[in-house]
Amino acid sequence: MTDSIAAANSGTTPVRPGYEIDLDRLDSWMCAHVEGYAGPLSIAQFRGGQSNPTYQLTTPDARYVLRRKPPGEILKGAHAVEREARIMAALGPTGFPVPRVHGICTDDTVIGTWFFVMDLVEGRIFWDATFPEASREERPLYFDAMNATLAALHQVDYEGLGLGDYGKPGNYFARQIGRWSKQYLADAAAGRNADMDRLIEWLPAHIPEGDETTLVHGDFRCDNMIFHPTEPRVIAVLDWELSTLGHPLADFAYAAMMYRMPPDIVAGLKGADLAALNIPDEKSFVEAYCTRMGREHIPAWRFYMTFQLFRLAAIFHGIKGRILRGTAANAQAITRAEAFPRLARLACEAMDDALA
Repeated sequence: MTDSIAAANSGTTPVRPGYEIDLDRLDSWMCAHVEGYAGPLSIAQFRGGQSNPTYQLTTPDARYVLRRKPPGEILKGAHAVEREARIMAALGPTGFPVPRVHGICTDDTVIGTWFFVMDLVEGRIFWDATFPEASREERPLYFDAMNATLAALHQVDYEGLGLGDYGKPGNYFARQIGRWSKQYLADAAAGRNADMDRLIEWLPAHIPEGDETTLVHGDFRCDNMIFHPTEPRVIAVLDWELSTLGHPLADFAYAAMMYRMPPDIVAGLKGADLAALNIPDEKSFVEAYCTRMGREHIPAWRFYMTFQLFRLAAIFHGIKGRILRGTAANAQAITRAEAFPRLARLACEAMDDALA
């Protein structure tokens, strides 16, 4: 199954019908906004890019990535490519691993939607969380690299980078639960689900005490980052659409959710023999993060897992709605939409475990 996921998301294809771009207009914009750009320009569409259609732009001397909002009707606040561009542009000078952003276009008349252009980063993407392409000896180093990269993000001085207004500090869980509940309830086309209805009722009443604010990625997993071609080192973190100011433990719980996630939904380790693979277990992964962040432990860990499974289920519910509205960008969208009820069930199982 993971091989099919990799095949479905790796590489490029000719631009799919409905996602065409006027190359003459794009070339004019590139000439005006991308330093060192020189055509002629050719284009292909990445097979990945579930939420925002993503393209490879090729010239005789360089390759770039263009990421855009999907054409057609979209939910308010969704597909925020301008936020992706802003945070990567801010993080780049700090040395945090992100692609260089060349520019963002908020003029719909250029290609029909907002978009931004960044460097294409050459490296390895692991679609399978067991890292089958890595040696047994190297696997712990890859997991430690992911852990260290996320901890580094959570220690960034976001106010010093001019990102103090990138989100609302504090009250993160209440706001997030409210946001995803509202989107779920508003998407009548995608329908209702009994497990989601239970979660919407339970989560607001069980938010842990205390609050913290850092930059959070929102979708931090192995297939949303590029590793060095030969070394266990993260050289680019991608897909910042869901980034904001938020609670670092929520963000970390999402990354650690791989231990609870079936591999056929998104990159997950559920059912894998971690000892045989030489992959650190969830407890070790949590302890490494706590050491880096100066924490003794993480209270209410099961709540964070329930919340993140609910949140991902809400995202997949939105994908289901986009299919029905004809705006889904990825050929595998239907597979993720079909996984939505399983995610909602996993979230309820985590919730019931927290109640036990």
